[in-house]
Amino acid sequence: MIPSGPGPDGQSRCSWCLATDRYIHYHDHEWGFPVADDRRLFEKISLEAFQSGLSWYTILQKRDHFRAAFAQFDFYQVARFTEADVQRLLQDAGIVRHRGKIEAVIHNAARAVEMVAQDGSLAAFFWRFAPATPGEGTALLAQTAESQALAKALKQRGWKFVGPTTVYAFMQSMGMVNDHAPDCVTRAAVEQMKKDFQPPR
Repeated sequence: MIPSGPGPDGQSRCSWCLATDRYIHYHDHEWGFPVADDRRLFEKISLEAFQSGLSWYTILQKRDHFRAAFAQFDFYQVARFTEADVQRLLQDAGIVRHRGKIEAVIHNAARAVEMVAQDGSLAAFFWRFAPATPGEGTALLAQTAESQALAKALKQRGWKFVGPTTVYAFMQSMGMVNDHAPDCVTRAAVEQMKKDFQPPR
């Protein structure tokens, strides 16, 4: 069972978000809600790659810095970054200064440009991997058959730092799966939005 607990307003929420107001706001207004905007999707998968080995709260605190550093995650711009940009980013104390992850995001931006040319949009590609049966928020999972399939497909297209655990966290954040606890106040809002959401084709 996914753990939950009362928030500051007394309403039940997923326990992981209760530590700070910033976490609660992210949980209540963003995490798990379906996303179809390509720039936002590229941001989410890039930040999940940076999160590997770190806490998500660390990344969330630095998100505005990441956006400024990576051209608001406009992957057409990021794909044109050069070694000079890598050096600039390695000196930026506002982000996670990990050369491998920085270079992976730049590399993946070029793969994203290719994906749009081939598939029409990132959203159209990603949403093909949505599970046929929605979860019930009862199990804590690190990866699934769908995240393994998406990770494999991305790696075949040359993407980096997209293992099945990272990809599952991405699927959670962009609303492909609803892993809010069964009694979480946000779960119903996510479910309603998903009913009205039309996955891109």
